[in-house]
Amino acid sequence: MILVISYPGEEHTVDVVQRLQRQGREVMLLDLADFPAKTGIALSWLSEDKLSYLVDGPNGLIDLRKVRVGWWRRVRPFEVDAAIRSPSRRAFAVSETSQAVGGMLDALSCEWVNPRGADDTAHHKPYQWAVAREVGLCLPRTLVTNKPEVARQFIDEVGVGRTVFKAFLATYEAWRETRVIERADLTQLESVRYAPVIFQEYIEGIDLRITVVGDSIFAAEIDARKTSYPFDMRMVVGEAIVRPTKLPTKVQEAVLNLQHRLGLKYGAIDMRRTQTGEYVFFEVNPAGQWLFVEQRTGMPISQGVADFLAKLDSRET
Repeated sequence: MILVISYPGEEHTVDVVQRLQRQGREVMLLDLADFPAKTGIALSWLSEDKLSYLVDGPNGLIDLRKVRVGWWRRVRPFEVDAAIRSPSRRAFAVSETSQAVGGMLDALSCEWVNPRGADDTAHHKPYQWAVAREVGLCLPRTLVTNKPEVARQFIDEVGVGRTVFKAFLATYEAWRETRVIERADLTQLESVRYAPVIFQEYIEGIDLRITVVGDSIFAAEIDARKTSYPFDMRMVVGEAIVRPTKLPTKVQEAVLNLQHRLGLKYGAIDMRRTQTGEYVFFEVNPAGQWLFVEQRTGMPISQGVADFLAKLDSRET
């Protein structure tokens, strides 16, 4: 069985699950937002031969000991029953649910794409950058700080109009594009003290979205240089030229080494290729999107993900 941790309607999940089902694979979709209000669990250790991890499924109880592969795709927060109104009691219910469900998932003797602990750690950009440098990838000049005076010095060195700032995580609730610092922004630098900010040297060039599935690399170039907002291709993908590309062998090796060092089996990597042919690493998203690349280039990334999961499901234990 392949266990998919995601939620109904997530388009990447829907696509891959349908492909797996057409291959005859048994797939169970588990939405963490259904715990604890909608989905029940019963974990028992009654004796050495009576161990079970039971979860409510669409057609009755399912024992997750049958799971051979787990796909940690997209996670939503736990949702507590509306009958619990006290904030402290709701927080307690979430905490207890996290301990029970998280412990259950960690106890499964299956392969994860990605392993949950590695996925969580790899989301931390400072750690990514440290590992990326160790495997030989080039980074832009970067500063993370909540000290206004340090930020001002960095901007002075890199240059106004040549420095961008960005958030650590782009969420639906607080989504922020990468922005270039203009002269007027310097008056707002004191606000840096409220939370650390990423400042980076702006690198001109062609964006690269590199989707890594196991040892397979699907690389696309996204040329947003002549769009209305070349600083962040996410804002103007529809305007950009998107096409397949091939990475130099040295970059391919570094990318796979990065994935291995981070403990990831899937990752969506953002880089930029400069006019002089230098490849500059920005970040890797362990749960990044790929359909926007697949739809524009025809690269079979969804099938690659499905085949990789199916291969793990078929592996002899």
